[in-house]
Amino acid sequence: MTSAFLYAASRTPFGRFGGALAGVRPDDLAATAITATLARTPDLDPAAIADVVWGCANQAGEDNRNVGRMAVLLAGLPVSVPATTVNRLCGSSLDAAIIGSRAIESGDADVVLTGGVESMTRAPWVLPKPSRAFPAGNVTAVSTTLGWRLVNERMPKDWTVSLGEANELLAEKFAISRERQDEFAARSHQLAEAAWSAGFYADLVVPVEGLSRDESIRAGSGPETLSGLKPSFRPDGTITAGNASPLNDGASAVLLGTEAAAGVIGTAPLARIAGRGVSAVEPPMFGYAPVEAAERALRLAGIGWPDVAAVELNEAFAVQSLACVDAWGVDPGIVNAKGGAIALGHPLGASGGRLLGTLAARLRESGDRYGVAAICIGVGQALAVVLENVG
Repeated sequence: MTSAFLYAASRTPFGRFGGALAGVRPDDLAATAITATLARTPDLDPAAIADVVWGCANQAGEDNRNVGRMAVLLAGLPVSVPATTVNRLCGSSLDAAIIGSRAIESGDADVVLTGGVESMTRAPWVLPKPSRAFPAGNVTAVSTTLGWRLVNERMPKDWTVSLGEANELLAEKFAISRERQDEFAARSHQLAEAAWSAGFYADLVVPVEGLSRDESIRAGSGPETLSGLKPSFRPDGTITAGNASPLNDGASAVLLGTEAAAGVIGTAPLARIAGRGVSAVEPPMFGYAPVEAAERALRLAGIGWPDVAAVELNEAFAVQSLACVDAWGVDPGIVNAKGGAIALGHPLGASGGRLLGTLAARLRESGDRYGVAAICIGVGQALAVVLENVG
């Protein structure tokens, strides 16, 4: 089989919940990311894109009815370019890239565009449909922004705890203190600010609606600042709004192709998809699932952690990130060196594409060979991808 290569990546800035991107529809955000990514390969005829694989977690509002196909049409690509939308919750756009890379490796396609989008601000409330007409009682509108809703009664109660409570359980299991979590979160903000100031994100992020940088970064955040925040899920808990990722809006896109497709795309590839991994655990322990996903991706790549120079781990919560880094035994300095989701933001369906784009850029900047992108996923799953720098 042939190998799949990453040729280009871009994303929108990630806006705060109710912030600068609140007025932008998710299908428009997705179209913007597509247009920006293809602008990096101007010699590529969009008609040569064999498929578009797009990620989105909610799909309950304006992102309904195959938002990937809607974005392709809104971006002005030829109507002959097909698209599908996949949903693996927080891992949706990383899953999209995995699916796209498999299509390339199997010979089904030479060029595939992947990515994802989420507008957590614009995610609607939904009403459950009654089993019979004209119910006499009240009906509650349920938010689709984040987490469990309309839960099947047969699902065990200890599996359907909130994401925050699940991570409090993780903190207990691995004895990860509030102090460590706050230090990790402060580092995320500080590194994100430094990366933006140094121009690292200038080639990765396209402005939208006047927003030119990620909106959730708090440059002045330090452990002492974060330590004053109240716990969000337990009165005596460790997780706060400061050491967990925020709610965000944004989109990302990644262009993949065969090595031979360089002639069609008009540029040399940046990185090779060297390994992929998927794993699952009991739902409340979802934050720890990247441990095994990354191990599987490394095994398939034929390398080990000593070969890895850069890690992009989605920071859903500081505690789960620390649990994974501890389990891998890697140098924390190679993890999220340009900031992570706690600072940059976590628009669910877009985060996997962000991880890949950032990882490829980090490897290109440093000249190192291998990096790992990994993401935890609600309901007990995780994905990981190993990139090999070829730029």
